[in-house]
Amino acid sequence: MSGPSSIPARELLAYNMRRLRAAYGWTQEDLADKAQMDRSFLAHVERQARNISLDSVERIALALEVSIAELFREMDVVASGKGSGKR
Repeated sequence: MSGPSSIPARELLAYNMRRLRAAYGWTQEDLADKAQMDRSFLAHVERQARNISLDSVERIALALEVSIAELFREMDVVASGKGSGKR
């Protein structure tokens, strides 16, 4: 079992939201409609400018048809480009 991630949860969430949304070809507005949330709130979350409740994370996961865990999955390449990109 690996140790805790060195990447902040907000960064993982923001990166995975953008990645999954792009995989569907959705705009922020599309995701907001499907999650029944405000687009500007989602934009702030994607920019790591807002905190988010677990209830809101669950709504986003349901809209994207993924588990909550998938929204916090550490990927090989992180949006910020920190380090070598490999983890």
